Amino acid sequence: MTEVQENGVVRIADDVVAIIAGVAASETEGVASMSGGITEGFARRVSGKNVTKGVSVEVGSVEAAIDLRVIVKYGVKIHEVARKLQENVKEAVETMTGLRVVEVNVKVEGVEFPENAPRHAAKEKAAQEPRLK
Repeated sequence: MTEVQENGVVRIADDVVAIIAGVAASETEGVASMSGGITEGFARRVSGKNVTKGVSVEVGSVEAAIDLRVIVKYGVKIHEVARKLQENVKEAVETMTGLRVVEVNVKVEGVEFPENAPRHAAKEKAAQEPRLK
């Protein structure tokens, strides 16, 4: 974002928007962690750049679009966590930058199980239930 004001030009780097979005996302109840993709890990190794894990942004002069990749905690209502993520990230970015957030896309890439949760029990239960209703 670039804004010309009386006293000069204000620029907000894409990475700043990504950091704000990442912090807001990771503080959302039900999110276990942010998920880094294969290409993100590759970019970090090749460039040495500290890429914000699980967050990609496109920032225009007055708008921003944000993509999040997350891992949720086992047992949460995923659709509710995703909706809350969208709200939290949109509010944080708009409040801190003045940009209008036009979309926050959430991709749930995994589920984190508690250390003591029996992982096989969920699979067995799913195998017993009909596939479609």
